[in-house]
Amino acid sequence: MRGSVRRERVIAVPADAAWRVVTRAELLHLWFPGIVACAVEGDTRTITLGSGMSLPETLLTNDPLQRRFQYRIAGGLFAEHLGTIDVIALGDERCLVVYSSDADPATMAVVLGGATGSALEELARQLESGSGPVLDALATEATT
Repeated sequence: MRGSVRRERVIAVPADAAWRVVTRAELLHLWFPGIVACAVEGDTRTITLGSGMSLPETLLTNDPLQRRFQYRIAGGLFAEHLGTIDVIALGDERCLVVYSSDADPATMAVVLGGATGSALEELARQLESGSGPVLDALATEATT
């Protein structure tokens, strides 16, 4: 049986600032607690959890017009999974970031819901404060 969980967070930054982070699949570990590393090769992102377990994900959508990022976790604890992050402008200086998880078994959606809620809080913390590991990584790239 499938389960679906959605977490959302209003962040006091322009939508483009949030999208600049969300769209960078290889930087997820810098704002998603519990993920200690990730690598992207082609359309596959492999995340490494703090436990040492690695999960391959297939990157499905990275749409700058809709500001939608989607990925699928294949195998492991999941019979089926779809993760979706939407960044929606709420004006010039605010946006809504929505992180949805659909999974089979349904209990995994609930587990992911807790994790994605924490990730949105960390994303908001870094973006609103203007400092943090993901912003440092983006700034380093801009100067090289």
